[in-house]
Amino acid sequence: MKTLLFISICALNFTLWSQTNDSIPVKKKHFELSFGQSLLFISSSKQATIATDEAIVLPTSAILLSVEFRPEKRMRIPVFFNLAKESKQFIVNGQIVNEKASPTIGTGALFNVLNFKIDKNSKIEVEAGPLISCLIDTKNSVRFAPILAARIKILRGENFIMYLGTSYSIGINTMGLLYGTGSGF
Repeated sequence: MKTLLFISICALNFTLWSQTNDSIPVKKKHFELSFGQSLLFISSSKQATIATDEAIVLPTSAILLSVEFRPEKRMRIPVFFNLAKESKQFIVNGQIVNEKASPTIGTGALFNVLNFKIDKNSKIEVEAGPLISCLIDTKNSVRFAPILAARIKILRGENFIMYLGTSYSIGINTMGLLYGTGSGF
């Protein structure tokens, strides 16, 4: 936990030194729309079973829809919706156990930590920051969970974006892998 806190503080400090002007001259983009996929690896309701029975967790695949608003060059405000395509699955004592996977909506702030210019039309950006998600669990109660997220974006031309990232939900103890493509407008 201390390591995650240290990493997030360092990432926020790097924004002070990151480049304030984009290295690629393009029109100002106000938002990014992206479609992707996410894989989630741990369930909160099965943590006791996992700890005592050493269950194997199978990743849950989900559709990721995201809109990212850009009020400043270094700060982005993502709004995302994660819709599971399948139930959460665990292998406990040789048997598959299924549990309903909840849809998630969230927002937060991502900061442009690093920029690397590849050529005159391409660059790589690294973004990191805190998010918060809201979900309705299997007992129909609303839960809020803080998330630490980071992603690497490849930008090509005026508006093609491809990304790969990771997230960790502190409140639910869930690790996520996210990837997809988007376009800037």
